Amino acid sequence: MAATIAVHPELYAADLNPEPVLKGAKCRACGYVFFPPQSYGCESCGALPAELELLDLKGRGALQSFATVHMHHGKGIEAPFTIGVIALDDGPIIRSVLAERTDEALHIGDRMHSALVAAGADDKGNNLVELRFTRENAK
Repeated sequence: MAATIAVHPELYAADLNPEPVLKGAKCRACGYVFFPPQSYGCESCGALPAELELLDLKGRGALQSFATVHMHHGKGIEAPFTIGVIALDDGPIIRSVLAERTDEALHIGDRMHSALVAAGADDKGNNLVELRFTRENAK
């Protein structure tokens, strides 16, 4: 039986939760929450790496900005696709490819949530999934 594997397991869990959690971190010294996690110390207060703790972030937030890419010559994503800037309810502001391919129905302030989308298969036949954000109540 094929497994479901995250394309970037260091950033999100590939379990079949309809709203996957993001793998973030928090500084115990100042409370700063960030994504993606890193191990070089707090980017806000400069605390040493020992002060950082891993933290699951809910994949919910508000859309702050977005842009649709109409021409793209790179690998992986076919144009058009839309990139969004999302202020997560848990603190960090992140950029993500959105599930919506165009910005036709998007508005600043839209409530967004994380979702996993199919991203093909690996050489062993496992199903690959990538993290995207989509509007709440999107049809």
